Amino acid sequence: MTLRRPKNGLIALIATLLTAFLVLGIPAGSAQADTTDDGQEITQFYFAGNITFEGQPIDGVSVSVDGHGFDATTKTDADGKWRLYVPEKEKYTLAVDEDTLPDGVIVDTEQLPAGVAAVDGTSGSFEAEFGLTGTKIINLFLGEGERITVSFADQLISRTVGGINFGLLLALASMGAALIYGTTRLSNFAHGEMVTWGGVAALLVTSFWQLPLWLGLIAAVVGGAILGWALDAGIWRPLRRRGLGIVQLLIVSIGLSLALRYVLQYMIGGGTYQLPGASPDPIQFGPVSLSYIDLIGMGVSIVVIAAMGWFLTRTRVGKATRAISDNPQLAAASGIDVDRVVRIVWILAGVLAAISGVLWTYFRPGVRWDMGMQMLLLMFCAITLGGLGSTLGALIGSIVVGLAVEVSTLWIPSDLKYASALLALIVILLVRPQGLFGRRERLG
Repeated sequence: MTLRRPKNGLIALIATLLTAFLVLGIPAGSAQADTTDDGQEITQFYFAGNITFEGQPIDGVSVSVDGHGFDATTKTDADGKWRLYVPEKEKYTLAVDEDTLPDGVIVDTEQLPAGVAAVDGTSGSFEAEFGLTGTKIINLFLGEGERITVSFADQLISRTVGGINFGLLLALASMGAALIYGTTRLSNFAHGEMVTWGGVAALLVTSFWQLPLWLGLIAAVVGGAILGWALDAGIWRPLRRRGLGIVQLLIVSIGLSLALRYVLQYMIGGGTYQLPGASPDPIQFGPVSLSYIDLIGMGVSIVVIAAMGWFLTRTRVGKATRAISDNPQLAAASGIDVDRVVRIVWILAGVLAAISGVLWTYFRPGVRWDMGMQMLLLMFCAITLGGLGSTLGALIGSIVVGLAVEVSTLWIPSDLKYASALLALIVILLVRPQGLFGRRERLG
Protein backbone atom coordinates (compact mmCIF):
# COMPACT_ATOMS: atom_id res chain seq x y z
CA MET A 1 0.00 0.00 0.00
CA THR A 2 1.25 3.51 -0.75
CA LEU A 3 1.39 5.66 2.38
CA ARG A 4 1.64 9.40 2.81
CA ARG A 5 4.33 10.29 5.27
CA PRO A 6 3.00 12.70 7.94
CA LYS A 7 4.80 16.00 8.27
CA ASN A 8 7.14 16.54 11.21
CA GLY A 9 4.74 18.91 12.96
CA LEU A 10 1.93 16.36 12.88
CA ILE A 11 4.24 13.63 14.20
CA ALA A 12 5.26 15.85 17.09
CA LEU A 13 1.62 16.69 17.85
CA ILE A 14 0.63 13.01 17.80
CA ALA A 15 3.51 12.16 20.12
CA THR A 16 2.51 14.94 22.51
CA LEU A 17 -1.14 13.85 22.54
CA LEU A 18 -0.13 10.22 23.06
CA THR A 19 1.99 11.18 26.06
CA ALA A 20 -0.80 13.31 27.53
CA PHE A 21 -3.31 10.52 26.95
CA LEU A 22 -1.18 7.92 28.70
CA VAL A 23 -0.45 10.24 31.62
CA LEU A 24 -3.92 11.70 32.05
CA GLY A 25 -5.96 8.68 30.97
CA ILE A 26 -5.52 6.92 34.32
CA PRO A 27 -7.04 8.59 37.38
CA ALA A 28 -4.27 9.50 39.79
CA GLY A 29 -6.15 8.28 42.84
CA SER A 30 -6.79 4.77 41.53
CA ALA A 31 -3.09 3.92 41.26
CA GLN A 32 -2.59 4.83 44.91
CA ALA A 33 -5.66 2.96 46.10
CA ASP A 34 -5.24 -0.24 44.08
CA THR A 35 -1.48 -0.76 43.90
CA THR A 36 1.40 -1.35 46.32
CA ASP A 37 4.49 0.82 46.64
CA ASP A 38 6.33 -1.42 44.16
CA GLY A 39 3.54 -1.21 41.58
CA GLN A 40 1.66 -4.46 42.21
CA GLU A 41 -2.10 -4.55 41.70
CA ILE A 42 -3.72 -5.46 45.01
CA THR A 43 -5.99 -8.53 44.73
CA GLN A 44 -7.54 -10.97 47.17
CA PHE A 45 -4.88 -13.63 46.42
CA TYR A 46 -1.24 -13.35 47.39
CA PHE A 47 1.90 -15.23 48.38
CA ALA A 48 3.93 -13.85 51.29
CA GLY A 49 6.65 -14.83 53.70
CA ASN A 50 10.08 -14.16 55.20
CA ILE A 51 13.60 -14.91 53.96
CA THR A 52 16.21 -15.54 56.65
CA PHE A 53 19.80 -16.79 56.90
CA GLU A 54 21.11 -18.14 60.18
CA GLY A 55 18.10 -16.66 61.94
CA GLN A 56 18.62 -13.15 60.54
CA PRO A 57 16.33 -11.45 57.97
CA ILE A 58 17.83 -10.69 54.55
CA ASP A 59 16.99 -7.32 52.99
CA GLY A 60 16.76 -6.62 49.23
CA VAL A 61 16.26 -10.19 47.98
CA SER A 62 14.33 -10.18 44.68
CA VAL A 63 11.36 -12.59 44.55
CA SER A 64 9.20 -13.09 41.45
CA VAL A 65 6.03 -14.97 40.58
CA ASP A 66 5.14 -16.31 37.13
CA GLY A 67 2.36 -18.42 35.69
CA HIS A 68 -0.71 -18.43 33.43
CA GLY A 69 0.53 -15.34 31.57
CA PHE A 70 1.05 -13.30 34.74
CA ASP A 71 4.32 -12.15 36.30
CA ALA A 72 5.36 -9.77 39.07
CA THR A 73 8.47 -9.01 41.11
CA THR A 74 9.13 -7.57 44.56
CA LYS A 75 11.97 -7.33 47.10
CA THR A 76 12.24 -8.20 50.78
CA ASP A 77 12.17 -5.31 53.25
CA ALA A 78 14.47 -4.73 56.21
CA ASP A 79 12.62 -7.44 58.16
CA GLY A 80 13.06 -9.98 55.33
CA LYS A 81 9.33 -9.86 54.49
CA TRP A 82 7.87 -9.98 50.96
CA ARG A 83 4.42 -10.21 49.36
CA LEU A 84 3.34 -10.95 45.78
CA TYR A 85 -0.26 -10.49 44.60
CA VAL A 86 -1.69 -12.73 41.84
CA PRO A 87 -4.96 -12.43 39.87
CA GLU A 88 -6.44 -15.80 40.77
CA LYS A 89 -6.18 -18.85 43.02
CA GLU A 90 -3.99 -21.12 40.91
CA LYS A 91 -0.58 -22.80 40.96
CA TYR A 92 2.34 -20.45 40.24
CA THR A 93 6.11 -20.60 39.97
CA LEU A 94 8.01 -18.53 42.50
CA ALA A 95 11.67 -17.68 41.95
CA VAL A 96 14.35 -16.15 44.13
CA ASP A 97 16.95 -14.13 42.21
CA GLU A 98 20.12 -15.79 43.42
CA ASP A 99 22.22 -12.79 42.35
CA THR A 100 20.59 -10.88 45.23
CA LEU A 101 21.58 -13.54 47.81
CA PRO A 102 24.84 -13.55 49.79
CA ASP A 103 27.73 -15.32 48.05
CA GLY A 104 27.63 -19.11 48.29
CA VAL A 105 24.09 -19.15 49.71
CA ILE A 106 21.00 -20.82 48.22
CA VAL A 107 17.48 -21.58 49.39
CA ASP A 108 17.34 -24.64 51.63
CA THR A 109 14.93 -26.91 49.72
CA GLU A 110 14.70 -29.31 52.67
CA GLN A 111 12.78 -26.71 54.69
CA LEU A 112 10.12 -25.79 52.13
CA PRO A 113 6.57 -25.54 53.55
CA ALA A 114 3.70 -27.82 52.54
CA GLY A 115 2.28 -27.11 49.08
CA VAL A 116 5.64 -25.83 47.78
CA ALA A 117 7.93 -27.98 45.62
CA ALA A 118 11.29 -27.16 44.05
CA VAL A 119 11.35 -27.09 40.24
CA ASP A 120 13.61 -29.77 38.78
CA GLY A 121 16.95 -28.48 37.55
CA THR A 122 16.94 -25.26 39.58
CA SER A 123 17.85 -24.21 43.12
CA GLY A 124 15.84 -20.99 43.33
CA SER A 125 12.50 -21.79 41.66
CA PHE A 126 9.46 -23.37 43.29
CA GLU A 127 5.93 -24.33 42.39
CA ALA A 128 3.40 -23.14 44.95
CA GLU A 129 -0.37 -23.44 45.22
CA PHE A 130 -2.97 -22.09 47.58
CA GLY A 131 -4.79 -24.05 50.23
CA LEU A 132 -8.33 -23.33 51.36
CA THR A 133 -7.73 -19.58 51.62
CA GLY A 134 -6.51 -16.96 49.17
CA THR A 135 -3.27 -16.48 51.12
CA LYS A 136 -0.17 -18.68 51.01
CA ILE A 137 2.64 -18.04 53.49
CA ILE A 138 6.05 -19.29 52.29
CA ASN A 139 8.96 -18.77 54.67
CA LEU A 140 12.28 -19.48 52.95
CA PHE A 141 15.45 -20.37 54.83
CA LEU A 142 18.87 -19.91 53.25
CA GLY A 143 21.81 -22.24 53.52
CA GLU A 144 25.19 -22.79 51.96
CA GLY A 145 25.23 -24.77 48.73
CA GLU A 146 25.84 -24.86 44.98
CA ARG A 147 23.47 -22.93 42.73
CA ILE A 148 21.79 -24.75 39.84
CA THR A 149 20.11 -22.69 37.13
CA VAL A 150 18.30 -23.19 33.85
CA SER A 151 20.65 -22.86 30.88
CA PHE A 152 20.61 -19.64 28.85
CA ALA A 153 19.71 -21.56 25.68
CA ASP A 154 16.61 -23.09 27.31
CA GLN A 155 15.52 -19.70 28.62
CA LEU A 156 16.04 -18.14 25.18
CA ILE A 157 13.94 -20.83 23.48
CA SER A 158 11.15 -20.51 26.04
CA ARG A 159 10.99 -16.73 25.83
CA THR A 160 11.16 -16.78 22.01
CA VAL A 161 8.08 -19.00 21.83
CA GLY A 162 6.35 -16.77 24.36
CA GLY A 163 7.23 -13.71 22.27
CA ILE A 164 5.78 -15.25 19.11
CA ASN A 165 2.59 -16.14 21.00
CA PHE A 166 2.28 -12.59 22.32
CA GLY A 167 3.13 -11.08 18.93
CA LEU A 168 0.43 -13.07 17.13
CA LEU A 169 -2.41 -11.92 19.39
CA LEU A 170 -1.07 -8.35 19.29
CA ALA A 171 -1.04 -8.58 15.48
CA LEU A 172 -4.79 -9.17 15.34
CA ALA A 173 -5.50 -5.85 17.04
CA SER A 174 -2.70 -4.00 15.22
CA MET A 175 -3.84 -5.14 11.77
CA GLY A 176 -7.33 -3.76 12.42
CA ALA A 177 -5.95 -0.41 13.54
CA ALA A 178 -3.63 -0.36 10.51
CA LEU A 179 -6.59 -0.95 8.16
CA ILE A 180 -8.43 1.97 9.73
CA TYR A 181 -5.41 4.25 9.37
CA GLY A 182 -4.77 3.12 5.81
CA THR A 183 -8.29 3.97 4.62
CA THR A 184 -9.12 7.02 6.79
CA ARG A 185 -5.73 8.33 8.02
CA LEU A 186 -7.18 8.13 11.57
CA SER A 187 -4.98 7.05 14.48
CA ASN A 188 -7.77 5.47 16.51
CA PHE A 189 -6.98 5.85 20.20
CA ALA A 190 -10.24 4.05 21.03
CA HIS A 191 -8.94 0.84 19.47
CA GLY A 192 -7.83 -0.38 22.90
CA GLU A 193 -11.42 -0.20 24.12
CA MET A 194 -12.52 -2.20 21.07
CA VAL A 195 -10.10 -4.90 22.27
CA THR A 196 -11.51 -4.69 25.80
CA TRP A 197 -15.05 -5.00 24.44
CA GLY A 198 -14.24 -8.45 23.02
CA GLY A 199 -13.28 -9.77 26.45
CA VAL A 200 -16.18 -8.01 28.16
CA ALA A 201 -18.76 -9.40 25.70
CA ALA A 202 -17.49 -12.95 26.27
CA LEU A 203 -17.51 -12.35 30.04
CA LEU A 204 -21.09 -11.08 30.08
CA VAL A 205 -22.39 -14.12 28.22
CA THR A 206 -20.37 -16.80 30.04
CA SER A 207 -19.81 -15.60 33.62
CA PHE A 208 -22.63 -13.12 34.17
CA TRP A 209 -25.37 -14.89 32.21
CA GLN A 210 -24.01 -18.43 32.76
CA LEU A 211 -24.23 -19.47 29.09
CA PRO A 212 -21.80 -21.86 27.31
CA LEU A 213 -18.34 -20.65 26.31
CA TRP A 214 -18.96 -21.15 22.59
CA LEU A 215 -21.88 -18.72 22.80
CA GLY A 216 -19.63 -16.23 24.55
CA LEU A 217 -17.03 -16.47 21.79
CA ILE A 218 -19.67 -15.94 19.10
CA ALA A 219 -21.08 -13.00 21.07
CA ALA A 220 -17.61 -11.45 21.29
CA VAL A 221 -17.05 -11.65 17.52
CA VAL A 222 -20.56 -10.40 16.66
CA GLY A 223 -20.31 -7.71 19.34
CA GLY A 224 -16.99 -6.54 17.91
CA ALA A 225 -18.50 -6.28 14.42
CA ILE A 226 -21.49 -4.33 15.75
CA LEU A 227 -19.26 -1.94 17.70
CA GLY A 228 -17.09 -1.28 14.64
CA TRP A 229 -20.15 -0.63 12.49
CA ALA A 230 -21.78 1.62 15.12
CA LEU A 231 -18.67 3.75 15.65
CA ASP A 232 -18.31 4.44 11.94
CA ALA A 233 -22.02 4.98 11.30
CA GLY A 234 -22.65 7.09 14.38
CA ILE A 235 -19.42 9.09 14.72
CA TRP A 236 -16.71 8.80 12.10
CA ARG A 237 -18.69 8.95 8.86
CA PRO A 238 -20.65 12.09 9.92
CA LEU A 239 -17.38 13.73 11.03
CA ARG A 240 -15.68 12.84 7.74
CA ARG A 241 -18.56 14.35 5.79
CA ARG A 242 -18.19 17.57 7.77
CA GLY A 243 -14.58 17.73 6.62
CA LEU A 244 -12.84 17.51 10.00
CA GLY A 245 -9.06 17.40 9.82
CA ILE A 246 -6.79 14.62 11.04
CA VAL A 247 -5.86 16.40 14.27
CA GLN A 248 -9.50 17.09 15.14
CA LEU A 249 -10.43 13.45 14.51
CA LEU A 250 -7.48 12.38 16.64
CA ILE A 251 -8.71 14.45 19.59
CA VAL A 252 -12.21 13.00 19.17
CA SER A 253 -10.78 9.46 19.30
CA ILE A 254 -8.98 10.25 22.57
CA GLY A 255 -12.21 11.51 24.12
CA LEU A 256 -14.08 8.49 22.76
CA SER A 257 -11.48 6.20 24.30
CA LEU A 258 -11.97 7.72 27.74
CA ALA A 259 -15.76 7.58 27.44
CA LEU A 260 -15.84 3.94 26.32
CA ARG A 261 -13.36 2.92 29.01
CA TYR A 262 -15.51 4.20 31.85
CA VAL A 263 -18.67 2.80 30.30
CA LEU A 264 -16.99 -0.60 30.40
CA GLN A 265 -15.98 -0.01 34.01
CA TYR A 266 -19.61 0.81 34.83
CA MET A 267 -20.71 -2.43 33.18
CA ILE A 268 -18.34 -4.87 34.95
CA GLY A 269 -16.79 -2.87 37.80
CA GLY A 270 -13.13 -2.40 38.62
CA GLY A 271 -12.22 -6.01 39.45
CA THR A 272 -10.56 -8.77 37.44
CA TYR A 273 -12.78 -11.60 36.14
CA GLN A 274 -11.91 -14.96 34.60
CA LEU A 275 -13.39 -16.64 31.54
CA PRO A 276 -14.23 -20.36 31.77
CA GLY A 277 -11.22 -22.64 31.41
CA ALA A 278 -8.65 -19.94 32.21
CA SER A 279 -5.22 -20.96 33.52
CA PRO A 280 -5.07 -24.67 32.59
CA ASP A 281 -2.08 -26.78 33.55
CA PRO A 282 0.84 -26.24 31.15
CA ILE A 283 2.20 -28.90 28.81
CA GLN A 284 5.97 -29.25 28.68
CA PHE A 285 7.67 -29.33 25.27
CA GLY A 286 11.31 -29.59 26.25
CA PRO A 287 12.22 -26.19 27.75
CA VAL A 288 8.96 -24.63 26.51
CA SER A 289 5.86 -24.65 28.71
CA LEU A 290 2.53 -24.03 26.93
CA SER A 291 -1.07 -24.76 27.82
CA TYR A 292 -3.61 -26.10 25.36
CA ILE A 293 -5.21 -22.64 25.35
CA ASP A 294 -1.88 -21.15 24.22
CA LEU A 295 -1.76 -23.64 21.36
CA ILE A 296 -5.36 -22.92 20.37
CA GLY A 297 -4.74 -19.17 20.57
CA MET A 298 -1.69 -19.37 18.33
CA GLY A 299 -3.59 -21.54 15.85
CA VAL A 300 -6.58 -19.18 15.77
CA SER A 301 -4.29 -16.18 15.28
CA ILE A 302 -2.50 -17.79 12.34
CA VAL A 303 -5.76 -18.81 10.67
CA VAL A 304 -7.32 -15.36 11.08
CA ILE A 305 -4.18 -13.61 9.83
CA ALA A 306 -4.05 -15.91 6.80
CA ALA A 307 -7.75 -15.20 6.12
CA MET A 308 -7.07 -11.45 6.26
CA GLY A 309 -4.22 -11.87 3.79
CA TRP A 310 -6.51 -13.76 1.41
CA PHE A 311 -9.24 -11.12 1.82
CA LEU A 312 -6.92 -8.23 0.99
CA THR A 313 -5.26 -9.87 -2.01
CA ARG A 314 -8.03 -12.02 -3.55
CA THR A 315 -11.39 -10.35 -3.00
CA ARG A 316 -12.83 -7.30 -4.74
CA VAL A 317 -13.47 -5.46 -1.46
CA GLY A 318 -9.94 -6.27 -0.30
CA LYS A 319 -8.44 -4.88 -3.49
CA ALA A 320 -10.64 -1.80 -3.16
CA THR A 321 -9.37 -1.38 0.41
CA ARG A 322 -5.80 -1.39 -0.83
CA ALA A 323 -6.67 1.07 -3.61
CA ILE A 324 -8.24 3.50 -1.12
CA SER A 325 -5.18 3.20 1.10
CA ASP A 326 -2.94 4.04 -1.88
CA ASN A 327 -4.98 6.98 -3.20
CA PRO A 328 -8.54 7.60 -1.94
CA GLN A 329 -9.29 10.33 -4.50
CA LEU A 330 -8.23 8.17 -7.43
CA ALA A 331 -10.15 5.20 -5.98
CA ALA A 332 -13.33 7.28 -5.72
CA ALA A 333 -12.85 8.60 -9.26
CA SER A 334 -12.54 5.03 -10.56
CA GLY A 335 -15.99 4.15 -9.21
CA ILE A 336 -15.15 2.60 -5.84
CA ASP A 337 -17.72 3.30 -3.12
CA VAL A 338 -15.29 4.64 -0.52
CA ASP A 339 -17.85 4.96 2.30
CA ARG A 340 -18.97 1.35 1.84
CA VAL A 341 -15.42 0.02 1.88
CA VAL A 342 -14.52 2.10 4.95
CA ARG A 343 -17.63 0.74 6.71
CA ILE A 344 -16.49 -2.84 5.97
CA VAL A 345 -13.00 -1.99 7.24
CA TRP A 346 -14.44 -0.76 10.56
CA ILE A 347 -16.47 -3.96 10.92
CA LEU A 348 -13.40 -6.12 10.22
CA ALA A 349 -11.31 -4.05 12.63
CA GLY A 350 -13.95 -4.60 15.32
CA VAL A 351 -13.91 -8.37 14.72
CA LEU A 352 -10.11 -8.55 14.83
CA ALA A 353 -10.01 -6.46 18.01
CA ALA A 354 -12.64 -8.66 19.68
CA ILE A 355 -10.75 -11.87 18.86
CA SER A 356 -7.56 -10.31 20.17
CA GLY A 357 -9.37 -9.25 23.34
CA VAL A 358 -10.59 -12.78 24.04
CA LEU A 359 -7.12 -14.25 23.46
CA TRP A 360 -5.57 -11.54 25.64
CA THR A 361 -7.85 -12.48 28.57
CA TYR A 362 -6.46 -16.02 28.42
CA PHE A 363 -2.86 -15.00 27.73
CA ARG A 364 -2.76 -12.61 30.71
CA PRO A 365 -5.66 -14.19 32.55
CA GLY A 366 -8.49 -11.94 33.48
CA VAL A 367 -10.92 -9.42 32.01
CA ARG A 368 -10.44 -5.86 33.23
CA TRP A 369 -12.19 -2.68 32.18
CA ASP A 370 -8.89 -1.06 31.19
CA MET A 371 -6.98 -4.02 29.75
CA GLY A 372 -7.10 -2.67 26.18
CA MET A 373 -5.31 0.50 27.20
CA GLN A 374 -2.37 -1.68 28.30
CA MET A 375 -2.07 -2.89 24.68
CA LEU A 376 -2.61 0.49 23.01
CA LEU A 377 0.96 1.77 23.13
CA LEU A 378 2.28 -1.61 21.94
CA MET A 379 -0.22 -1.57 19.05
CA PHE A 380 0.90 1.88 17.91
CA CYS A 381 4.50 0.79 18.34
CA ALA A 382 3.92 -2.24 16.09
CA ILE A 383 2.04 -0.21 13.46
CA THR A 384 4.68 2.52 13.34
CA LEU A 385 7.51 0.00 13.26
CA GLY A 386 5.93 -1.93 10.38
CA GLY A 387 4.92 1.15 8.40
CA LEU A 388 1.80 3.27 8.92
CA GLY A 389 -1.25 1.78 7.22
CA SER A 390 0.41 -1.47 6.13
CA THR A 391 -1.32 -4.61 7.41
CA LEU A 392 1.72 -6.74 6.58
CA GLY A 393 3.86 -4.20 8.39
CA ALA A 394 1.54 -4.34 11.41
CA LEU A 395 1.92 -8.15 11.47
CA ILE A 396 5.72 -8.11 11.27
CA GLY A 397 5.92 -5.17 13.68
CA SER A 398 3.78 -7.05 16.21
CA ILE A 399 6.04 -10.11 16.03
CA VAL A 400 9.10 -7.90 16.54
CA VAL A 401 7.45 -6.19 19.51
CA GLY A 402 6.39 -9.53 21.02
CA LEU A 403 9.89 -10.94 20.74
CA ALA A 404 11.48 -7.76 22.09
CA VAL A 405 9.15 -7.73 25.11
CA GLU A 406 9.63 -11.38 26.09
CA VAL A 407 13.26 -12.02 25.13
CA SER A 408 14.51 -8.79 26.70
CA THR A 409 13.73 -10.18 30.18
CA LEU A 410 16.88 -12.28 29.82
CA TRP A 411 18.92 -9.10 30.37
CA ILE A 412 16.63 -6.51 31.93
CA PRO A 413 14.09 -6.61 34.81
CA SER A 414 10.61 -7.74 33.78
CA ASP A 415 9.19 -4.40 34.92
CA LEU A 416 11.08 -2.74 32.04
CA LYS A 417 10.27 -5.25 29.32
CA TYR A 418 7.73 -3.04 27.53
CA ALA A 419 10.37 -0.30 27.22
CA SER A 420 12.41 -2.70 25.08
CA ALA A 421 9.70 -2.55 22.40
CA LEU A 422 10.04 1.23 22.24
CA LEU A 423 13.81 0.87 22.02
CA ALA A 424 13.41 -1.53 19.07
CA LEU A 425 11.08 1.02 17.43
CA ILE A 426 13.61 3.84 17.83
CA VAL A 427 16.48 1.76 16.44
CA ILE A 428 14.53 0.66 13.35
CA LEU A 429 13.15 4.13 12.63
CA LEU A 430 16.66 5.58 12.81
CA VAL A 431 17.64 3.20 10.00
CA ARG A 432 14.34 3.24 8.09
CA PRO A 433 12.17 6.25 9.07
CA GLN A 434 9.13 5.07 7.11
CA GLY A 435 9.03 1.73 8.93
CA LEU A 436 9.79 -1.76 7.66
CA PHE A 437 7.12 -1.79 4.93
CA GLY A 438 6.32 1.91 4.59
CA ARG A 439 7.19 4.08 1.62
CA ARG A 440 8.91 7.42 1.62
CA GLU A 441 6.83 10.33 0.40
CA ARG A 442 8.28 11.79 -2.76
CA LEU A 443 8.98 15.49 -2.52
CA GLY A 444 8.31 17.79 -5.42
